[in-house]
Amino acid sequence: MNDKINGLEISLSHLGFYVTDLEKMGEFYKDVFGFTETDRGSLGPVKLIFLSRDPKEHHQIVLATGRPEEPVFNLINQISFRMPELQGLRSFHQRLLAHMDVSDIQCVTHGNAVSIYCRDPEGNRLEIFVDTPWYCDQPLREPVDLTLPDDVIMARAEQIARSYPKFKMRTQWHEEMRELMGMTK
Repeated sequence: MNDKINGLEISLSHLGFYVTDLEKMGEFYKDVFGFTETDRGSLGPVKLIFLSRDPKEHHQIVLATGRPEEPVFNLINQISFRMPELQGLRSFHQRLLAHMDVSDIQCVTHGNAVSIYCRDPEGNRLEIFVDTPWYCDQPLREPVDLTLPDDVIMARAEQIARSYPKFKMRTQWHEEMRELMGMTK
């Protein structure tokens, strides 16, 4: 998404993070998320792998060596991936369950999304989610059963969202945010 700040166009492009086992992490993101390795190399002692799922982007993720074996604190709160529909989310859930290096798998709704959270092989928290048509106060996190039919999952997400005071349709929230951010139509 491209946005303008003081007349300058800007958009989020990619993220990079430090890893302990470069090969294992590269294989994880390629195998589980379907990233393609677009490049690899070294900058002095730091080894890098560049990954992308978009042919127009050289990289969307950069993995770099240098993470301590026992970091005191992980600075990455989460890395989130959007999916278009619940069936894809269910399929992804099965991929995660089948991968031996994935841990802490949790299926939840935030009212405004249905999400799967998990930890990658080095403990970074990942989120894979599908947007819902609603906005509601955040934070909000309620368990959801992805084995249920789409209409049941979405009805539950809507029920939860509607129980919060700031509930509204996502389209209305988008318009309010555009106005708050000073963007014109």
